[in-house]
Amino acid sequence: MARIAGIDIPKNKRGVIALTYIFGVGRSRSKEILDAAKVDQSIKVQDWTDDQIASIREQVGTFTIEGELRSETQLNIKRLMDIGCYRGIRHRTGLPLRGQRTKNNSRTRKGKRKTVANKKKATK
Repeated sequence: MARIAGIDIPKNKRGVIALTYIFGVGRSRSKEILDAAKVDQSIKVQDWTDDQIASIREQVGTFTIEGELRSETQLNIKRLMDIGCYRGIRHRTGLPLRGQRTKNNSRTRKGKRKTVANKKKATK
């Protein structure tokens, strides 16, 4: 099992797919990394040589990935919340930020339903 950027890459998958297990590396970036490292994309990870793994590690190191990327994202969200812009307020209240409606859906952001009791009718 190859270990790149602190992540155990699955050895039974093709290189393009295996590199996507790293946070911040998608399909296009993994293709870019393998091309720069001069490794065939269709070869499985278990067939990589030590030299190929070393060159892939070197190429992955040029990108912002894993913990550094996560902390950068969190800092960007915190900045939005601190300046009090619309998106920051939506982050703070846990509502969707990009114009989605909230009357019926948005359960992912709002969480589990909170049932509110009906008002009692006044008797005469």
